Amino acid sequence: MDAMEAATLTQLYLERNKIGDDGVGILVDALQNNKSLTTLNLKRNDEISDQGRLKLLKLVNDISCIKATLQSNHTLRKLLVEYIDIDPSTDSELGEIIQRQIDVATEINRNSGSDTELAGREKCIQTQLNSETRAELAALQGINHSVYSEIDPIHLPEVLSLVDQHHGQGELYVALKSSIAGVISIVNLKKCMQQEKEYHAAKAAKHAAIAAEHRAKVEEIDAKLATIDQAAEANQDGRDSQSNKRRRT
Repeated sequence: MDAMEAATLTQLYLERNKIGDDGVGILVDALQNNKSLTTLNLKRNDEISDQGRLKLLKLVNDISCIKATLQSNHTLRKLLVEYIDIDPSTDSELGEIIQRQIDVATEINRNSGSDTELAGREKCIQTQLNSETRAELAALQGINHSVYSEIDPIHLPEVLSLVDQHHGQGELYVALKSSIAGVISIVNLKKCMQQEKEYHAAKAAKHAAIAAEHRAKVEEIDAKLATIDQAAEANQDGRDSQSNKRRRT
């Protein structure tokens, strides 16, 4: 795949190449950081099972954590892998769900143009912050933790605002229920920060009072020094006057 990068290959057609799940795994590893390939056609490779499709889904939208979503492949705009239900014992609905989620991720890539940062952000908003979509993806990818467990409570208000803006109040309610521990953490954090602020304000006031006391002391000493200087100057003037009188006599 290094040669592929060097040649800036944008389309790769691998129909009818007897590629199975192991081959898909090799392709996924090679394409994880690929920034040039926009089309991958894997049609008519009947040995690709749902496990192989899940690898392809995780390539374009890994929801194991927000960082993983942001680092997914945002370049592939067409990922064609034909679903053929040749085994009656398999769950055909599962294959269709996987394909639909692959299509959602690649559509976000297409709509984002060459802006991979935008694609990553949109995937987070559309899939990580939508409870139904995330629940479906989490079930597919074996994720059993809430996305809100990894969000810093400081950023929760901004995240909840995004949920309300993009998914409405129903989703906002679900998000609030899921993030209530974080909301409580924010309240506790604000309380701690307020207490810390009051402590430092009291310290500053105390130091200000001490500083004012010392300034008053300095002014008092300055006044006494000025009095001493004035007295010394008066004495000197008196001595000078006496000396002048003696000279005249």
